[in-house]
Amino acid sequence: MKDFTELEVWIKSRKLANIIYSLSKGFPGSEIHGLTLQIRRAAISVPSNIAEGVGRNTKKDTLQFLYIARGSLFELETQIYLAFDQNFIKDEHLKSSLEEVRHCKRLLNGFINYYQD
Repeated sequence: MKDFTELEVWIKSRKLANIIYSLSKGFPGSEIHGLTLQIRRAAISVPSNIAEGVGRNTKKDTLQFLYIARGSLFELETQIYLAFDQNFIKDEHLKSSLEEVRHCKRLLNGFINYYQD
């Protein structure tokens, strides 16, 4: 098995977390303890849980953390929509961010399938 830092799914999810951090810098200051914090936590959770899962010694443990990462992607997707609904992000940022999330979902689902076989 490769080091987690060499995995495409981890690299892309790390990129996604950085995109979300940049995007959320434009959120209102009143949201620092609200949506800004939540969206950043969800984004950070994805590569973090992939890394932790890969570091586990059993297939069952690895899959558990990969499922947590997948759940965080769904949470992040919802929060991106909420940021758009509140006019914190523009339509172009909504579309590009969601595409990144969907790409990470595809990669993560493939990685999960690899571990399940």
